[in-house]
Amino acid sequence: MEAELQEFLEHYQSLRDEQGRKAVVRNGYLPERTITTGVGEVAVQAPKVRDRSRSGIKFNSSLLPPYLKRSRSVEEVLPWLYLKGISTGDFEEALSSLLGANAAGLSSSTISRLKTKWITEHEAWQTRRLKGKRYVYVWADGVYFNIRAEDDRQCILVLIGVTPDTKNC
Repeated sequence: MEAELQEFLEHYQSLRDEQGRKAVVRNGYLPERTITTGVGEVAVQAPKVRDRSRSGIKFNSSLLPPYLKRSRSVEEVLPWLYLKGISTGDFEEALSSLLGANAAGLSSSTISRLKTKWITEHEAWQTRRLKGKRYVYVWADGVYFNIRAEDDRQCILVLIGVTPDTKNC
């Protein structure tokens, strides 16, 4: 973040306020917060800047977005744990084993909200329009998972298509 901040300040170094001072200057740190990562909780303090020109210039780190509470790797493991059969109420215990005793922000209500989000994303994906799409390659395969299902093992059909611009869809 310090390197990002330095680059940000260099970008605005020629901008001056009415009194000829640098308009964008470093101004301490935001309050400390914790981010849940794959190695546990990490305390972070994001640097902040002051915009003396009142132009609305703000510094936001690409490494630490303003409202980030857990790293991408933690968010990616949550659906897999659910698919592997961990119930909503057991997430906190399972995650405390993985992330330490202070797996904050990952309570059963948080997991329930995430499940609702996943369902919404899945429904949007299922109903997306493919009209006008052109695929130059399509691969199909059946994959067996031990996921939440009444059957012992369910086969999921997986299709991977590649468009002429080589994007997987």
